[in-house]
Amino acid sequence: MARIGKKPIQVPDKVKVSYTDRCITVSSDKGVLSRTVQGDVDLEIKEDHIHVVAGSENRKVLALQGLYRSLVNNMVQGVSTGFSRSLEINGIGYRVELNGQTVVLNIGYSHPINFELPDGVTAKVEKNVLTLASIDKELLGQTAASIRKLRPPEPYKGRGIKYTDEHIQRKAGKTK
Repeated sequence: MARIGKKPIQVPDKVKVSYTDRCITVSSDKGVLSRTVQGDVDLEIKEDHIHVVAGSENRKVLALQGLYRSLVNNMVQGVSTGFSRSLEINGIGYRVELNGQTVVLNIGYSHPINFELPDGVTAKVEKNVLTLASIDKELLGQTAASIRKLRPPEPYKGRGIKYTDEHIQRKAGKTK
């Protein structure tokens, strides 16, 4: 049944957790994240553990228990170590630059694309690899997906923007 939801969340020493009015706030020197807990799920904070407690044995409530356990675990992990995601830009003439909080992408269109990074996401560029970092895993994943969506990789020559750990299934070209 709900195996993930029953596991306790380990809280590191430098992370502070508070839970008031169904709003959990996780903070450390890297930043502060907060989220509202909804449904029939509650949190119990002990010395160095957080337990997510389901209000009933209903299937939907147990699903929410696992969901909130994962969300709170990502919050704790984000403020303690942070998350990063790398994008690789492949193609002839494809370039990426960084101007403050704006990523400038030259990816085969007639004009460069200026992508404004949201608050809380930082970027670093090395050759053709764009590395995004943040304490919020959800925001980081959405930002990386939005950048990848600008020019997804194509299967014939592999041009486009892909995650560095992503494998593109290549296809053969036309045959006579």
